[in-house]
Amino acid sequence: MAKQEQLDILRQGVKVWNQWREEHSDIEIDLRDANLTLTDLRGANLRDALLIGASLISTGLSRADLSRAFLSQAYLDQAILIKANLSGANLSTARLLSANFSEANLCEAILINAELGNANFSGANLSRADLSEADLSRANLSRANLSDANMERSVLVETNLTGAILTRCSIYGISVWKVDLEGATQDSLIITPDSEPTIMVDNLKVAQFIYLLLNNREIRDVIDTIAKKAVLILGRFTPERKAVLDAIREALRTFGYLPILFDFDKPDSQDLTETISTLAHLSRFIIVDLTDPSSAPYEVGTIASNHIRPIQALFQPSDAAKRVFAMFPDLVRRYHWVLPPYEYQDQEHLLASLHTKVIEPAEQKARELEKR
Repeated sequence: MAKQEQLDILRQGVKVWNQWREEHSDIEIDLRDANLTLTDLRGANLRDALLIGASLISTGLSRADLSRAFLSQAYLDQAILIKANLSGANLSTARLLSANFSEANLCEAILINAELGNANFSGANLSRADLSEADLSRANLSRANLSDANMERSVLVETNLTGAILTRCSIYGISVWKVDLEGATQDSLIITPDSEPTIMVDNLKVAQFIYLLLNNREIRDVIDTIAKKAVLILGRFTPERKAVLDAIREALRTFGYLPILFDFDKPDSQDLTETISTLAHLSRFIIVDLTDPSSAPYEVGTIASNHIRPIQALFQPSDAAKRVFAMFPDLVRRYHWVLPPYEYQDQEHLLASLHTKVIEPAEQKARELEKR
């Protein structure tokens, strides 16, 4: 049961409560099972407060009841509200950093512009909640029900949404970076404001991009430029090879291309493979420097087998390596978009012949592929 003396002080008003807390900062705040329905707690200092259901009743645990409570601008940092009833509560502009709302009922709660960083909402009911402009950075929303929630202009950075329900959410203006959506239900996400015709998508990560694409001609022009002019350059960033790669990059710029230089002498990983794959997909053609004997054939083979993009290999014979790795001729035979390697004598020779021996064959192959 809640400590009655604390509950009595709280019911005297926020000013009295906050003054008492300031004078008794070392006392644990125990408001378990407290019924605070329709209580005005605006600006109340409830930091570290214990608001968790504890007493056994006939159907299970009782709950702290804050339904329809006024908690705007309240301080609830690190408060424990496990299974608390906050349905319809007004928590707008409240500080809820690292608070624990796991399995709490926040149905129709108002959390406009609330600070929710690192808060735990795992298994919570946030259906029809208003989370507009709320900061949910690094919050845990795993298994949370966010159906019909308003998340317009909210911030989701490194937010955990594994297994969450995101059905019919309004997400216009949302900021999404490095969120975890494994197992999440994403359905009918509304990316437009009320003043515009409704457009829905089923992927939170691409929602903001789709809206920008539809409403920003500059973005469309950039994408069009990338598709026509981007050239991926793969090689090793050793001192000798980096100088050649930089020279290729500068030469490509003079021909109007957008060079993307990537060092593939990195430990194999899923992230590395996905990064190369993404860059390859965006590129018009790919230049691969296979001069160094330790150049990784795995990445080249992966790109060739998964992306129909012209691949032009470069090779400078030396005492250490007189020919490209043994697998490459097989790639040329197997995939017609993989061009025979161009052997050059030195950097000066390469730059002098770059247009006729590298760019023109790659462009010709790109045009052939466009017709298919």
